[in-house]
Amino acid sequence: MISDRMLIRGGKPLSGLVSAQGAKNAALPAMAASLLLRGRRLKLSRVPDLQDIHTMAGLLRHLGAEIEFSGGIMTIDVPEDLKWETPSDLVRQMRASSLVLGPLVARCGRAVLPLPGGCAIGSRPIDFHLKALSRMGAEIDLEQGSVHARTGGLSAARISFDFPSVGATENIMMTAALTEGETAIENAAREPEIVNLADVLRAMGASIEGDGTGTILVRGSRDLGDAEATIIPDRIEASTYLLAGVITRGRVQVGGIDPGHIAALTAKLEEAGVPLDIGPEAVSAAREGLCWNGVTIKTLPYPGFPTDMQPQIMAALCLAEGTSVIHESVFDSRYMHVGEFRRMGCKIDIQGNTAVIAGVPRVSGAEVHASDLRAGAALILLGLAAEGETVVCELKHVWRGYEMLMDKMRSLGADIELLPCDGPEGALDEAGG
Repeated sequence: MISDRMLIRGGKPLSGLVSAQGAKNAALPAMAASLLLRGRRLKLSRVPDLQDIHTMAGLLRHLGAEIEFSGGIMTIDVPEDLKWETPSDLVRQMRASSLVLGPLVARCGRAVLPLPGGCAIGSRPIDFHLKALSRMGAEIDLEQGSVHARTGGLSAARISFDFPSVGATENIMMTAALTEGETAIENAAREPEIVNLADVLRAMGASIEGDGTGTILVRGSRDLGDAEATIIPDRIEASTYLLAGVITRGRVQVGGIDPGHIAALTAKLEEAGVPLDIGPEAVSAAREGLCWNGVTIKTLPYPGFPTDMQPQIMAALCLAEGTSVIHESVFDSRYMHVGEFRRMGCKIDIQGNTAVIAGVPRVSGAEVHASDLRAGAALILLGLAAEGETVVCELKHVWRGYEMLMDKMRSLGADIELLPCDGPEGALDEAGG
């Protein structure tokens, strides 16, 4: 069992080079897309070895797929016949489980999906998914906490989302890939992960245009075939390591990425006065003892500032000079980490969905608890910059999104270790904190 607690001895500038992992949020929909195949194989490269990946693999195996996964290479063999009922114990572990709904309805004509779980960052209903599937001819019922979907045959349709939901866009892209005719998805999400999924579906034989824009056209085919595809680099992981260099006043370079995918972050870092070196496949950020200035940020759908980077940039801004303002416009309840930040000496005032941050010269180590995946990463960043020792608990969230985090942080000079799962109370005191 992986430890759920990390001891960080902070105050050391991090420096060096790390390579970005494959994007979890691109790999999960690509894996779900394999369900569109019938007696065929999908091979994916650069798949990160993460808890969520194994959860999705377990879900696909339950439905009948055979999966081999080693060294970042995953092969998924899909049988002629699939199960269409999904197990609640797996589905409720992560929100991305909802991505199998559309493929199952398209492939099997029906599906049962318990309402999915995941990080506690506010209400994230799947209404957009269900309304769009209804537009394509699916009958949807909610019974005893589960979605029951069935159809006598799907039809191409024009889908217009009220909000550019990433998950709903992905679900309808996959459904439309197996539905004859042309489906138009308007106000579609534009994230790089959407483009990666379109590449996977094109490799299978679907015709897709407009991915990366607000309107996506999908011309489906009932005869999708074997395919190979590569997962894009993880822009959120890469951004987190860049901020590790900034917050510790060091110099970190992240390689193997598309700098365009993190342009919203690098623009804000430049505005804050952080020197950057942006190459064709790498970005480095260096403060090396210098300070940075507060900025104003509003989270938005891509290409705006990503909500998944809000806790991490907040951690860095807590040590900036002056006042910063963050407006969270994507998810409610995504300020649950603020109480833990305050325990370390951060000065943050919450006014609705707006956080006003007064920069402080230093933060102090404390025992803190991660409320979700990105909040956990942000607390690690604060711990790396803090004076003294920090223990970050509830790391189960962090392991969902960061591959080889311990090795990568240590390669940059971080003084961190995992504490025993059943460690005694007061471990922080025993460790010298």
